[in-house]
Amino acid sequence: MHPVETFELIIGMFVAVLVLQYAAARLRLPPAVALLVGGGALAFVPGLPPVKLDPELVLVIFLPPLLMDGAWFTALAPFRRHLLGITSLAVGAVLFTAFVVAFVAKQVMLDLPWAACVVLGAIVSPPDAVSARAILQRVKLPRRLSTLLEGESLLNDATGLVLFRFAVAAVLTGTFSIGEAVGTFAVLVGGGLLVGGAIGAVWALLLRRLRDDYLMIAASVLVCWVSYLAAEAVHVSGVVATVTAGLVCGWYQHVILTASVRLRSVAFWQVLIFLLEAAVFILIGLSLRDLIDRVGGIGVVIGDFAWPVAAVVATMTIARFAWIFGADALLAILGRRGWRGVQPLGAPAASVMSWAGMRGVVTLAAALSVPEKMPGRDLMLVTAFAAILVTVLVQGTTLGQVIRWAGLREDERARPPLDLFAAEAAMLQAQYAAVEREAIGPDGSLLHPRLLDSYRRRATISAEFPGTDEERDESIAAHFDVVLSAVAAGRAELVRLHRARQIDDETLHDLERHLDLEELAAIAAKG
Repeated sequence: MHPVETFELIIGMFVAVLVLQYAAARLRLPPAVALLVGGGALAFVPGLPPVKLDPELVLVIFLPPLLMDGAWFTALAPFRRHLLGITSLAVGAVLFTAFVVAFVAKQVMLDLPWAACVVLGAIVSPPDAVSARAILQRVKLPRRLSTLLEGESLLNDATGLVLFRFAVAAVLTGTFSIGEAVGTFAVLVGGGLLVGGAIGAVWALLLRRLRDDYLMIAASVLVCWVSYLAAEAVHVSGVVATVTAGLVCGWYQHVILTASVRLRSVAFWQVLIFLLEAAVFILIGLSLRDLIDRVGGIGVVIGDFAWPVAAVVATMTIARFAWIFGADALLAILGRRGWRGVQPLGAPAASVMSWAGMRGVVTLAAALSVPEKMPGRDLMLVTAFAAILVTVLVQGTTLGQVIRWAGLREDERARPPLDLFAAEAAMLQAQYAAVEREAIGPDGSLLHPRLLDSYRRRATISAEFPGTDEERDESIAAHFDVVLSAVAAGRAELVRLHRARQIDDETLHDLERHLDLEELAAIAAKG
């Protein structure tokens, strides 16, 4: 394919993303579902060249920024508090699922070597960070479940990919050592922590010295690929390094980034992540045609692989339920025996956790990277795509209903001491105290009376919204609805003056920026 044709295909893909995202919103479907189905349909459009994905390139392009996005906005305190549960899911559940799938695959495909069965299990075992984000950002979960699922999605790719590489090596060489595997895994994780922590620290030091907004934004965007590629270059886990760097950057960004950099970088980053997430799902769909061609056609897929694929996908789903409910039962037993700090999820929350196991780009990339001479390679390709298709289409579309059925409630013990309203009141009091110090001169004269009165008014505004939380929220919403109406009126007048040639473009842009910030502040305050 000519490079220009490749570029045209990429632009066409992103146009399709816009259309499919709009259709998903109108049909009230998860965007991941519309993109996956739409990509699959586009794959068979006459004249469209088949899309062949390079697995290593797919992982390098998509995985670092999507992992960084999750890590950057991860709440570090809950992450540390639930680290044992996250590790149980990201390591324990992945390994358990892989070996249970391997056992079932051996029973239904007797001629498949055990090591190849483990390869298959490693391919389908890790739930995908991209799929999890795409689905979870549309639903509301208690803090504990959100922390567990988001933490799992950050780390389980490392477990699945390491297990996959060891299993492939075992098939190709005929040797495997558990002790060596455990030691290598520890080195990969420990090395990833060191590389990611070092790059995060370098980023923090660098941004303190940069004075240009665009350089700071560019450095913040590139740190995800730098951490991933640096870790892979020294043969440690790029996934762990990227997540670690993201946690470090996310912790320090509050005191390093200026307001201008934060607003601009967040806007740019959100658009980038939107395009990358959408591209992942549409590329998975577009790869369907190439996959079917590889294994010999749709007749081969249905005739030869339907039963083993169904068995593996069902086992993969049941194994996650078994691990989560088994771990929760263990926590309940320990709690009854007096262990402190042990808090089981309960059956409704465990059901939601078990059902939120969507597969995605890591599963497909692993399957595509299986060597040609691997026994059962065609089965692995078909199973990987089926796992993605079933989990995204079935679990992704029904997860919201499962959450509503579970009737989950926020644990009061997980709430922070201050809610948003109380924290804002404390912030406003601190601002008022700072203005008060500056507003009074050395001789006791009032230097900035209007400014002091404005901040005093803001600091006491909480007293103007009495009543219950619901009544207070309604009053605040009504208050900022008026503010938004005022902003709209100001914007209309500004455009009228510009169209009447009463003001120039520079004045329009300056005042428009003020209105934009006022509107954003009102929308955020309204909630």
